Amino acid sequence: MLLLSALPAAAAEPNFPAKDARYHNYPEMVADINAVAAAHPDIVRVFSIGKSYQGRDIWAAKISDNVATDERESEILFDALHHAREHMTVEQALYLLHLLADNYGKDAVLTDLVRNREIWIIFAVNPDGFRYDLTCTSGSHAPYCAWRKNRQPNAGTTAIGTDLNRNYGYRWACCGGSSGNPASITYRGKAAWSAPEARLVRDFVLSRVIGGIQQIRAHITFHTNGQLILWPYGYTKTDIPVDMTVADHQALVAMGRGMAARNGYRAQQSSDLYITDGDQIDWLYGTQRIFSFTWELYPPETSTVWGDHYAADEYIAPQTARNRAALIWFMLVGGCPYSTIGRTQQDCGPYFDDTEISRVWTVNPDGTDTAPATSRFIRSDPEPTTWNGLRMQPNGTTSGRYAFVTGRLAGPALNSYDLDGRTTIRSVPIALPATPGKLSFRYVFSHAPNTADDSLRAWVEDAAGTRTLVWSVVGNSTTVGAAWKTASAALTPWAGKSIRIVITATDGGPDSLVEALIDDIRVERPT
Repeated sequence: MLLLSALPAAAAEPNFPAKDARYHNYPEMVADINAVAAAHPDIVRVFSIGKSYQGRDIWAAKISDNVATDERESEILFDALHHAREHMTVEQALYLLHLLADNYGKDAVLTDLVRNREIWIIFAVNPDGFRYDLTCTSGSHAPYCAWRKNRQPNAGTTAIGTDLNRNYGYRWACCGGSSGNPASITYRGKAAWSAPEARLVRDFVLSRVIGGIQQIRAHITFHTNGQLILWPYGYTKTDIPVDMTVADHQALVAMGRGMAARNGYRAQQSSDLYITDGDQIDWLYGTQRIFSFTWELYPPETSTVWGDHYAADEYIAPQTARNRAALIWFMLVGGCPYSTIGRTQQDCGPYFDDTEISRVWTVNPDGTDTAPATSRFIRSDPEPTTWNGLRMQPNGTTSGRYAFVTGRLAGPALNSYDLDGRTTIRSVPIALPATPGKLSFRYVFSHAPNTADDSLRAWVEDAAGTRTLVWSVVGNSTTVGAAWKTASAALTPWAGKSIRIVITATDGGPDSLVEALIDDIRVERPT
């Protein structure tokens, strides 16, 4: 266990007024986290993800039964207090920490969660704003300042602060959902990631990409107010834009509604509230495919900022406990978000790549591919091509917009899309369980008259680098147009081992035309 650094006495820090004394200020929050870690050192590890603009630690905790070990378990992330005045969010994060730690070994469901998940909590993303919001000395609401942003100065102006939840790097400043005015409460910063606090959250999330695979499956960021559960995207009113698959949208909606059914909140798409760009959940889903949600906590919507964000402290206990069932359910299904739409076997096995984001496949891993650079596999959207009126490269994929495509970067001449040689892709290592399910993927292998010298093949590469052919299709004298099909292969010989998937497309026949595409690559759960 990492003990927290020494802190000044709570009285030396800005504090809540006596009427709201049940709220934790920054040092009281740290002391509570430290006390939980000291009481439960085997399952709680406390650490800082880095320092804020003014040098305060952004504290986090990991909760897991083997807390010092990075296990092969699904990870769930929570965070609080992007916005300084949203103090109920810190209380919800502390409630969650106590819920997990204090009930370990006592409550069967919570004990199983700690044993089968790695759970991360970031307690106050904006500690400088947290402190500053308690420092106002005038006005009827003192010491509250109704402060929202961080405390980073903006060059060339006296305006202070960036809205951390408009500073993330996905669709930043794209769509009218933030402000370029440094004085605005939704000021997005001079550039994406210009706020150190947003960068630190980003860096922590990226540190959970292990062996090319993001370990965090699901996420909740706590905000106030309105009693809402919001799923991506915030940047667009479109329910399923090009950067989201139908299955992902179905799972996001199912998870949002499932949580709302357990705490009485209203579930909706983030943009149904209002457009936001550069926000956290869009970045987490859009770049990492983490199933990410904003919870807008109690109180319900009022007509003033004071009513919206400064609930009396007697509401802390009942309103944080109100979310118990929803939090537990989220951590259960968050290990396999696709379970909420009946796709556990297909999409919740050891490996699933819908190719919508980069999951680190290596092109030409052996350095022996012979296809021109413009014809090799590339993760991209197919560009329809025809030969003698027959579609060769399809117009679209099996899910989303991307697939591995040969000839996507070709020039305007039709035959420049031809593969002409061999191209290879190789996956990151995939750890198989003792009883592995099958390998499956979707593919297109279209060709104008060719021979068995033209092929599409899948191999399993073991830890020693030995490759075994597990599936193949070869050319013949018949012209075959673009059509998505499904390939599958058993992985039983590699049970309990680490493997890589290797796929090769070859255009070896004289005067032949070959197009190959790969999508939705899975190592499924066993039936």
